[in-house]
Amino acid sequence: MGEELKLLGVWGSPFSRRVEIALKIKGVEYEYSEEDLFHNKSALLLEYNPVHKKIPVLVHNGKPIAESLVILEYIDETWKDSPLLPQDPYERAIARFWAKFLDEKCVPAVWKSCMSVGPEREKAQEEALEFLSTLEGELKGKKFFGGETVGFVDIVANFVGHWTGVLQEMAGVDILTEDKFPVLCKWAEEFQNCPVIKENLPPRDKLLAFFKAQRETITNFYKNKV
Repeated sequence: MGEELKLLGVWGSPFSRRVEIALKIKGVEYEYSEEDLFHNKSALLLEYNPVHKKIPVLVHNGKPIAESLVILEYIDETWKDSPLLPQDPYERAIARFWAKFLDEKCVPAVWKSCMSVGPEREKAQEEALEFLSTLEGELKGKKFFGGETVGFVDIVANFVGHWTGVLQEMAGVDILTEDKFPVLCKWAEEFQNCPVIKENLPPRDKLLAFFKAQRETITNFYKNKV
């Protein structure tokens, strides 16, 4: 089709990795451009996402789409093979509900439970455990959130499936453990072992080293975003 497709992302970001996973599942070729969010945002990023100035941004034939959940739906609607969202309208709505729950509840609580200190960390850990328990209940009886294959919600849950283990190791906390959440941990193992997922997740040791080195910078960065 002679399409031009470019992704502005960050190697260690679960949000831009979501987009990469979706494009790989769809078998769509794209150009990748690494961004430096903390020190030197590119002119391209500022041009294509002037509102939030954040990644990921997918540029399709010169037209930019921002925000990972919006991008995932755009990808699913543009390239019909290997659908990410269910075909049934009700099931699609439910998938969107859980995606929003992950982004608005789970990700912030898990992040704060690992990156904050004192009473704030304790409160965040309580919230994270509550939200993960809700996810555990939703997953029971299923291999993936999408059923037998990786779907929209599984891709959105990549933070839980890969980044959470790295963050809790760095912070010395126990949030997502097999004794507390056996179903979620089983899902995380299955998720990470899917070939298309495994090939598009950042190496655990590299991610751990990055978070250790950048912990103060990242903490300050996200405090400014609150």
